[in-house]
Amino acid sequence: MRDLSVSRSTPASTLAMAALGAALLVMFAAPWWAGRAELRLFGEIFLYMSLATLWNFLAGYAGLVSVGQQAYVGLGGYMFFAATMFWGLNPLLALPVAALIGAAISAPVAALIFRLRGAYFAIGTWVVAEVFLLTFAQVTSLGGGSGTSLPVGVVKGLSESRDGREALIYWLALGIAVLVVGAVFAFLRSRRGVALTAIRDNELAAKSLGIDIWWTKFTVYVVTAGLTTLVGGLIFLQKLRISPDAAFSVNDWTAVVIFIVVIGGIGTLEGPILGTLVYFALRETLADYGTIYLIALGVVAIAVMLFAPKGLWGLIRGHRGTELFPLSRRVRGLTEKGQ
Repeated sequence: MRDLSVSRSTPASTLAMAALGAALLVMFAAPWWAGRAELRLFGEIFLYMSLATLWNFLAGYAGLVSVGQQAYVGLGGYMFFAATMFWGLNPLLALPVAALIGAAISAPVAALIFRLRGAYFAIGTWVVAEVFLLTFAQVTSLGGGSGTSLPVGVVKGLSESRDGREALIYWLALGIAVLVVGAVFAFLRSRRGVALTAIRDNELAAKSLGIDIWWTKFTVYVVTAGLTTLVGGLIFLQKLRISPDAAFSVNDWTAVVIFIVVIGGIGTLEGPILGTLVYFALRETLADYGTIYLIALGVVAIAVMLFAPKGLWGLIRGHRGTELFPLSRRVRGLTEKGQ
């Protein structure tokens, strides 16, 4: 008889975790070896990586395809500005406060839009984002439709020197990316993550096993909204200015994020990370070519959807089921005993 063991890790995932740790150390030290422009680019990469990971968590694992996540990016920016300008909070404290407010607001929103299904749900999320946009456009204390800038005193609350502020904002972006990926990874490895995977694979079968589908999806939605709000707050701390059109831009905060996830691989943790790197490589290489840049993005998206429906990570993963983030359980034989 063969003894069996259940394991998540593989040699590839162990090596990947070690390489990831080394890469994080190198990136943490970036303020000492990179210029100001490079720090801003790296920070933007980490912020988009966070947004893509969160959208993938919502759509790729919970099956909640949203085209309105810009609602929480903009909400995060406005709540951060309000917390620093009107409530006198330090910027480092205002960020988690904005995240908590975003999570709290998302709860009644979820209770409302969860009544919708399929395409109607997607449209409902976009409508919610438009409602947020119109609401904040009427808040004159935050600049109304033209927006407002972060006061100099708030900015200097981070650091007196510009280099110090750039480094701190970069470290915050890196830290949020690690927090988001780590939180999603931990959730997917938990019992709730197993339930979520079961719901994604077969909702009817999951319900028959006693899984509370509504509550599981509700939890994912609220967690995603709170973390997206946190990312949004940092985005507009980096920009130092906010306006309704910029805060709730469907193109910047949803369309690009969906593109990243689709080309990277939806329903995987590795996909959004790979997709973010590919997107920024294309953007930095082709951005100076005008319309050619947009055409290239469209061609890449169409090619991936036609020839690699599981994304670029699906091609890399192949039939061996390689995972850099060990989520799947594997059954292995230990020893062969006598009959």
